[in-house]
Amino acid sequence: MHRRQLLATALGTPLATPPLTAALARPAIAQTAARTLKFVPSADLASIDPLWSLAVISGTHGYMVWDTLFGIGLDSRPHPQMVQNAEVSADGRVWTMTLRDNLIFHDNEPVRAADCLASIRRWSEKDPYGQTIAARTAEMKVLDDKRFQIALTRPLRQFLYAMGSRNLFVMPERIARTPSTQQIKEVVGSGPFRFLRDEWVSGAHAHYARFEKYVPRSEPADLWSGGKIAHFDRVEWIVQPDQATAAAALRQGQVDWVEQSPIDLIPMLRKAAGVKVEALNPFGTLAILRFNHLHPPFDNPKLRRALLSAIDQQAYMSAVVGEQTDLAKHNVGFFTAGGPMENNAGMAALTSPRDLALTRRLIAESGYKGERIVMVAPSDLPAMMTMGQVTQDLMTRLGLNVDFQVMDWGTMISRMAKRDPVSAGGWSCYCVTWAGLTAATPGSSYPLRANGLGAGTGWPTDETLEALRTKWLDAGDAETEKAVAREIQTRAFETLPYIPLGQLYPASAYRDRLTGFVRSPLPLFWNVRAV
Repeated sequence: MHRRQLLATALGTPLATPPLTAALARPAIAQTAARTLKFVPSADLASIDPLWSLAVISGTHGYMVWDTLFGIGLDSRPHPQMVQNAEVSADGRVWTMTLRDNLIFHDNEPVRAADCLASIRRWSEKDPYGQTIAARTAEMKVLDDKRFQIALTRPLRQFLYAMGSRNLFVMPERIARTPSTQQIKEVVGSGPFRFLRDEWVSGAHAHYARFEKYVPRSEPADLWSGGKIAHFDRVEWIVQPDQATAAAALRQGQVDWVEQSPIDLIPMLRKAAGVKVEALNPFGTLAILRFNHLHPPFDNPKLRRALLSAIDQQAYMSAVVGEQTDLAKHNVGFFTAGGPMENNAGMAALTSPRDLALTRRLIAESGYKGERIVMVAPSDLPAMMTMGQVTQDLMTRLGLNVDFQVMDWGTMISRMAKRDPVSAGGWSCYCVTWAGLTAATPGSSYPLRANGLGAGTGWPTDETLEALRTKWLDAGDAETEKAVAREIQTRAFETLPYIPLGQLYPASAYRDRLTGFVRSPLPLFWNVRAV
């Protein structure tokens, strides 16, 4: 083995007021004894396990509490995070990683190579890139407390990007041994903030404290990489389903940061004294209509294609953002608009004139017999709720038998995990958004996986689509990747693991005393400070 690559430097409405009143009992930033940042998340933290739950809010929690081996920068390249350097063999198959000094878990135990390998194994059970690495792994072994080795059966050009792309959080070995099908019970992090489990009340609030022993990297913060410096002693998440109440609290200085500004209140917030409104997520979120491929009626690809012929992305995006047209895009395919794999293959299926009469005929020809369609939607996530209502209206006009069921996001997450038919409490479809960075490539996109029960909720099966994904992973250069991405999008329009509905750019609102925000698909709390 020889050193090929040294990664010491970059690789290139009034809610029931008691919870809110209690949370706002003291002023937000203006404190002397303990500096506290008060944040209103877009959803409740229903699950503290960002692998068991694919909810964005669980991922946001994950990046606060745990550190990662690598991190992706805004240049879309992997950069070392917990790893000090990495060496790869001449044939590109064997990677040797060395951890940097002073890595400490929140229980004051040192981070060891064994913890890293256990965390990789758990991550690889569920993450699309992780599953690819697992399928190509011949051996993983600990060399000593600070070094480990992964031997692949064949090279993977995306190996380091995969490690840094999403949710490979390093946990203590005893916790990482929990199967990804089970939620972890204990949160012992390795990152800049500690989770205060005793102060967590699902549906009300979640609190975090700065971990004094965390040693950040020396590089500037850059998306999920670089120096993660915590400038606040505490960060308090305050769940506030009513956006108008959250906006009022922000204007009054009772909270410091609202993750997603209410669309209809953005013009007012832009004019409010002491408030700034900004889209902090440069990648946006991909809006999709997700199907349950295990049970009727959407196990039938003809019915999915029939529905596609009626989908009007502009109508969906307009319903969500209204006149704030800078916060959305339509004519978006299966990959994030503006991303490296965006292409126009098969886009006529979305951009050609919509004809509901044709759609009704295609539905009849598909063999649909009036089976009940259980569509679930979250009452506390306005964008998803609005898209669900647009879909319900469209399906009803098309003569489909829709049972529209509204519930809070935490309940919906549990419901989405059910593989039962609708007669036993299952579901048929829902609208959701995916982080644009995750949906930007075939390697990282959860909703594009089509490996049956190994895929995310919906569980599509398409051997051709999976073979094309492997072909993309084996591509030797960027031009070949782009060509294969066109093939993937063409196939996806045929089998429809989901239907793209457009792309959203949610805007955050915050007190103008805050600065240092890291531009990211998720709210990141390191580097943020008050001036």
